[in-house]
Amino acid sequence: MVRIIKLAQLTSEELALLHRRAEVDVDQMLPIAKQVIDAIIETGDVGVIKYARKFDYSEASVDNIRVTELEFAQARELVEADVKTAIEQSFRNIKAVHQRQMPEPIHLAEIDTGIFAGEKITPIPRVGLYVPRGRGAFPSIMLMLTIPAMVAGVKKIVVCTPPDKQGNVEPISLLVAEMAGVKDVYKLGGIQALGAIALGTETVPKVDKLIGPCSIYGAAAKRILVGKVDVGLPAGPSESIILADETTDPQLAAVDLLIEAEHGSDSAALLVTHSETVAHKAQKFALEYLKKLPQWRREFCENGLASYGGIVLTSSLEESIQFINDYAPEHLEVLVSDPLSLLGKINNAGEILLGKYTPSSAATYAIGVNAVLPTGGFARSYSAVSVFDFVKRSTVAYLTSEGFDKIKQTAQTLASYEEFPAHRMAVEERKNLL
Repeated sequence: MVRIIKLAQLTSEELALLHRRAEVDVDQMLPIAKQVIDAIIETGDVGVIKYARKFDYSEASVDNIRVTELEFAQARELVEADVKTAIEQSFRNIKAVHQRQMPEPIHLAEIDTGIFAGEKITPIPRVGLYVPRGRGAFPSIMLMLTIPAMVAGVKKIVVCTPPDKQGNVEPISLLVAEMAGVKDVYKLGGIQALGAIALGTETVPKVDKLIGPCSIYGAAAKRILVGKVDVGLPAGPSESIILADETTDPQLAAVDLLIEAEHGSDSAALLVTHSETVAHKAQKFALEYLKKLPQWRREFCENGLASYGGIVLTSSLEESIQFINDYAPEHLEVLVSDPLSLLGKINNAGEILLGKYTPSSAATYAIGVNAVLPTGGFARSYSAVSVFDFVKRSTVAYLTSEGFDKIKQTAQTLASYEEFPAHRMAVEERKNLL
C-alpha cells in the first residue's frame, strides 16, 4: 500500500504524528536502553558480553569481540575485484570532498592595533563510530565515517559494528576500515555497542564522542548516554522526501521513493507534490516497482509507506516547500523543472540533491558528499557528518602592550557592572606589574 495524504485534510494531531515519524518508537525503547546501559555501568565487560550473546551472537566473549589481524586478512581475500574497484572510487571521492572541508590548523588575525584573535583546530582525541548492519551490510557507512575521521587526524578511532550470527564482520566494511587505517573494530551492535564505547570497559576503550546512524534501539541508547559522552548528531531511522511538481516524471519519482523506504519498516519515505496527476500516477508506478523487490525489502517498503511515509498532496509548490522546511528531512531530492531555482528556499534538509540525475543512491555511494545525516527533524539545527564532527576549535587571543591599552577600560567597566572585582583587579594591577 502506498497511501496518498491530503495535507489540508490532516488534523493537527495527525500532522504532528507525521512529523514525529519513528521517534514515537524511540520513546518506547528507552526502558530497554537504560537496562542495558545500567548493566554496563555496573559490571563492565560482563554486561557487554551478556547482551552481545543475547542480541549479536551466542559465542561472544571478551576474547573474540575485537577483530583480529587474521580476520582483516581474510576480508581482503573475500572482496571481489569489481566491488573493490567501486569501493576505491567511492573512497577517493569521499576523501576529496572532506579534504576540502579542512580548515587551517591555526589562524590569528589582527582585528585592531595590537589585538589578535583567532582559532586553533585540534582533532578530537578518541572517537567511536557506529556502523549498523541489522538489515544488511553497510560498507557505505564505514566509508562515510572513517574517512572524515581520518582526514581530521583523529588519533584513536574505534568502530563497533554488529557481526552475523557466526561472529563475522561484513568483509567489505573491514576492507574500508583498513583502507582508512582503522584497526580497532569491535563485533558489537545496538545498545551494548554504544554503551561499551561511550562508557569504556576492561576490553573496549572509552571514547570522547560517538558518531553513526542506528536503529530505534541505538537512538534510545544515545538519549540515555547524553551527559556521559558527546553522542554526535541524531541519526536514527532513515527518512527522505522527494519534491515533485507537475513536470516531474511520476515513474522517476516512484522509483526514487523506494530508495529510503527499503531501509526498514521504521523508515519514512515521502513524495511531496501539489500535482494530483503526478501523485496518482506515482502511486501506481510505485506499486509496480514494489513487485520487483525481494520479499523482505518489499515488506519494509510497504510497512513504512503505510505508516510513516506515503505521498503528501499539497495545494501549491510553495506549500510543498513549507512542508519540507517544517519536516526537515534527512534526504531531499528536488525533481522539479528548475531545481536550482528552489535551492535558496530550502532551509532545513540534511542533504539537498538537485535534478533527475542525482538520486539519493548516487550520493550514498559515489558522489563523495557525506550521507550520514541528521534525522527526526534535527536537520533544523544539525549538519551532515563532516570533518567538523571530528575536530574542536580553541579560541586564541594575544594582546600587545598597545592592544591591552585599547581594551583595558572596557574590561574594567564591564567587570564592575557584572560585580566581579577580581576580574577588574587583574586588569588594573597590570599597570603596576608590567
